[in-house]
Amino acid sequence: MVYTYGVTHGSVLKLSDDILFQAECYHYLFDAAIKLHHLGLDWSTPDHGPIQNVKGFSSINSMIKRVATKAGTVESDFKLQPYPRCVVLDIEGTTTPISFVTDVLFPYARDNVGRHLSATYDSAETQDDIKLLRSQVEDDLKQGVLGAVPIPLEDPGKEKVIASLVANVEAMIKADRKITALKQLQGHIWRTGFENNELEGVVFDDVPEALEKWHALGIKVYIYSSGSRLAQRLIFGNTNYGDLRKYLSGFFDTAVGYKRETRSYVEITESLGVDKPSDILFVTDVYQEATAAKAAGLEVVLSIRPGNSPLPENHGFKTINSFLEI
Repeated sequence: MVYTYGVTHGSVLKLSDDILFQAECYHYLFDAAIKLHHLGLDWSTPDHGPIQNVKGFSSINSMIKRVATKAGTVESDFKLQPYPRCVVLDIEGTTTPISFVTDVLFPYARDNVGRHLSATYDSAETQDDIKLLRSQVEDDLKQGVLGAVPIPLEDPGKEKVIASLVANVEAMIKADRKITALKQLQGHIWRTGFENNELEGVVFDDVPEALEKWHALGIKVYIYSSGSRLAQRLIFGNTNYGDLRKYLSGFFDTAVGYKRETRSYVEITESLGVDKPSDILFVTDVYQEATAAKAAGLEVVLSIRPGNSPLPENHGFKTINSFLEI
């Protein structure tokens, strides 16, 4: 009778999952090697002769290394390298070219803020946006922020209110400020652009393949950006590779904290419910963000993409040029 692990009488069990089949084969070989070792025989020799070096289970360790290396899970020092439980990705300069944000999204919001406010002025959503902007501008005026101008009350009419809002938003965009009041309004403006097919999200070519791979492996992937969660969903829901949101488990924005603050990554860790912060891999192109995440205990790699700013010398982080290197 011929047996093939899990198969008898010559029948062949067709496994739909090649990974599962390989894992079973490795498990079978591992069990066989242990049994041979218990019999004092060396599995690695053609005739399974006596073990030449039992101390330290050298033959067993060699088998583990060969099997696991074939599976792509270890380095040359035998140390297993498990995949992270979660991956948290930055957008600008990491999943998406910086030029898409600076040359497409920002100009679209700047050029359409007046039109958007005029068309939606009386809606509850826009009134909430205006309330947030008023509060932010009041703080900016107190602190002497360049470009901040007073926003009149409703009495002079909405045209003057809108004109002052436009002036403040343009100054905020020019300064690339990472503030909720601006990001929330931008998200609403971009939504119109995506709905009207005036905008299309852009990701690097390796991103869809990596997201699909991680999803298949059961790794949860999240986005953390200074852009609003709405803006993030719009970008990944309408990319040059189609809707990628099916591979994403959630989105974080500045509501959880600023990206250069360690506390933000502590909050994310607690939100994801991992056993330890190092279960999370954070990928960003910004050194200060990497430093903050590392201080919170996350694993961190820096993304090197075309158009990104140079990194400091001796920054001490691992770097990648493609998600496929992870």
